[in-house]
Amino acid sequence: MDYALRSKGWLAGYMTKPDTWCFAAEEASELVAFTILSKTGPLEAEFRIALRADQIGQGFGRAIATQTLAKGFSEIGLFRIHFIVRKINPGAIRLYERLGFVGRGECSKNIDGKETLFLVMDISNVSYQKQRLPE
Repeated sequence: MDYALRSKGWLAGYMTKPDTWCFAAEEASELVAFTILSKTGPLEAEFRIALRADQIGQGFGRAIATQTLAKGFSEIGLFRIHFIVRKINPGAIRLYERLGFVGRGECSKNIDGKETLFLVMDISNVSYQKQRLPE
């Protein structure tokens, strides 16, 4: 999460963007995770999530992602939420798939001088609503 909090990190880059929402998760008055939704079109937004390293695997990622999706679809009125995740992060990919995200392709970016592979994932409001219906 420290990379996201740096002076040129995610929060600095998104805090002044219009149509952007940031959500935080705290434990004992300390920031343990946050998410960002930033509109990329009239009915869609990019999703970002950061967790403190010692909180990975503790359920904060699932909890804050679930709450962010609910706000994005129910309160903000989005139709689609999308993001990229590093392909070398299978735990995160499994979590996103359990939340209903679907892989749509791959891309690569230069991160700190290294070519890094990402999986492009998204979820629609229709898919989100369907998976929440009682069976």
